[in-house]
Amino acid sequence: MDQMVDAAEVARQYRTESRLDTRRSVWRDSADGRNPQDAAAQAVAGEAPGSVLEVGCGTGVFAAQVMQENPQAVVLATDRSPRFVELTTARGVRAQPADVQQLPFGDAQFDVVAALWMLYHVPDLHRGLAEVRRVLRPGGLFVAVTNGDAHAAGLRVDAGGAPLVTGFSSENGAEALEQHFERVTREDIATRAVFPDHAAAVAYLATTDEGLAAGLPSFEGPREYAGATTVFLAR
Repeated sequence: MDQMVDAAEVARQYRTESRLDTRRSVWRDSADGRNPQDAAAQAVAGEAPGSVLEVGCGTGVFAAQVMQENPQAVVLATDRSPRFVELTTARGVRAQPADVQQLPFGDAQFDVVAALWMLYHVPDLHRGLAEVRRVLRPGGLFVAVTNGDAHAAGLRVDAGGAPLVTGFSSENGAEALEQHFERVTREDIATRAVFPDHAAAVAYLATTDEGLAAGLPSFEGPREYAGATTVFLAR
């Protein structure tokens, strides 16, 4: 069964950047050197866009990369978290509060829209996807990055839990996107989570489930777990 989205819990988790920073810190490129964020950025740059919108921008890392790599583009970032809007603005990116389920923009306004690791947090996914489709110009590109059911599943199982199954994943993302877009392609990337020690793994688990973190048996030295990430491109 898919994990239900608890909007209040999502808001609590992203009130500050600490949990997101902890999660981001452990992930490494695939064994063949592929990075999901870079793959998404390359897709954006391939459009030579005049305008780019990122929804759910987090701390603004991706929006800043897009702005640097596409100097011809007007880049706008949005997030529901006031703190994340503040941090993104501090990177020199134009940012404002907004909910993907009700975007405050006109129809066909952007050449590219990007949503990285955030659609599984949206309470009404299809309302959000419809809004993305609405603000994209005809033929525009939507870049969506998400994780699969196997993402860090080994770590969760070792802690006594189960794989995390969400409403927008590597497994079901294409089906959701195809209800709103004509063409959907994908690139699957086997990322890796690297923990220097047991404490780091516990800290990672605690960002989403403190009870699960407490159940992780002690281990010595570093440990690596497999990730599973997908970059979807939709038109």
